[in-house]
Amino acid sequence: MTTPTHIAIIMDGNGRWAKARGLPRLAGHRAGVEALRRTVRAVSGTPVRWLTVYAFSSENWARPKSEVFDLMGLLKLYIRRDLAELHQSGVRVHVIGDRDGLAKDICALLAEAETLTRGNTVLNLVIAFNYGGRDEIVRAMRELAESARRGDIDPESIDEAVVSRHLDTAGMPDPDLLIRTSGEIRLSNFLPWQAAYSELVFLPCYWPDFSAEHLDEALRIYAARERRFGGLAAQGVAS
Repeated sequence: MTTPTHIAIIMDGNGRWAKARGLPRLAGHRAGVEALRRTVRAVSGTPVRWLTVYAFSSENWARPKSEVFDLMGLLKLYIRRDLAELHQSGVRVHVIGDRDGLAKDICALLAEAETLTRGNTVLNLVIAFNYGGRDEIVRAMRELAESARRGDIDPESIDEAVVSRHLDTAGMPDPDLLIRTSGEIRLSNFLPWQAAYSELVFLPCYWPDFSAEHLDEALRIYAARERRFGGLAAQGVAS
């Protein structure tokens, strides 16, 4: 079975999972953290080498302050509790997103996770935190514009490869497979540049219920797809 090198996941449905059970939204987010733990362990046992998860979007700041506070607390708790296990399991942590304006303790934890696990090679876990795809592209364009203003780069030399090198994901492979849970069918500003040719799989389960069986289902769907990247099909011409 063809296996993707890079899987990206929109971990959606925590709040609805909690609501369906008469629980507060925080309970859904806590269950979502458990689902992330299960998923990292499951992916670590496959040939997949990159796993990117949408942990907190730049738009999530618009949520109630109490929920944002709870989400920040869960991030800190996840890193403090799981960092040792991730490190021992050979997982390297990368963080993408805009860190400007984040609390100092959050920034310190993110930096600690990246520094401690820098030499690990079993799996790359990419945490998209305070991340928005359009914001990422805007920040990259500002860097390129400033470089052009200084005369360090010729605007005529700017191509897709140059843009990619200025994104948060510079040096990372584009996701082969993008999974979204909860039945919603949209990208929600997640990796719009990088997912241009990703295979998209939308599953009806809420994120807290995501299991190794759901991962296997997504991998089977992926293996059945024919990736053409806008070119010719194996037989005939792509429509």
